[in-house]
Amino acid sequence: MTTNEYEVVLGRVLRASTRGFDFGAHSRNILAGHDFGGFVKATISNETEIVAIGLIYKVEIKDDQLISELVLGGELADAILLDQRNNRLIPVEIKVLNVGYAYMDSDPLYCVHSVPPRPPMSLSDVSPCSEGEIYDFTRRLDFFRIVLQAAEVPSDDLIAAAIRCAGSIYKDTAAKSDFYVACGRRLARDLSNDMKRLSHILSLINPYLEGV
Repeated sequence: MTTNEYEVVLGRVLRASTRGFDFGAHSRNILAGHDFGGFVKATISNETEIVAIGLIYKVEIKDDQLISELVLGGELADAILLDQRNNRLIPVEIKVLNVGYAYMDSDPLYCVHSVPPRPPMSLSDVSPCSEGEIYDFTRRLDFFRIVLQAAEVPSDDLIAAAIRCAGSIYKDTAAKSDFYVACGRRLARDLSNDMKRLSHILSLINPYLEGV
């Protein structure tokens, strides 16, 4: 993939596997769009047109020696707090579960809902998926099974957050309603033997259906 000069770069890959990857970011960026359940992409190794697509499932704002000293030092002036949050490189790590990959040279995107053939390389750019990319990726919902079967993530909350994220790209009320109905039907099919879990996930999505 050729990086668009206007494309937002959220951070860079720290470590990766075909299952997922972690990336580091500036604390100033984390407040701007590293939401739980957000769709992100990173170019996989040795490929320029294939990106791994994943869901953010954990955001960690780590401490360091200076932060510890400031906390233990007592009350802080507002100017010091703003300087630390806006100017210092506070360590932030974001964990991503891979839910598929896409060929960026096709229109619409040719998407595969499976683990990518190779992980992203260290220091690869990580960017948010555009609304068009999210739309293309979620035209099929086969990636639900990857999330629902992932033991290392809060899968129920994550699938609900991903559905809400994808649903937010629809500006037309009827199209948004159709998308949520399709998601509900897919969840009902995938969780037909676990009605308690299905009910819990639907309850996490339901507040966002008001007005749809």
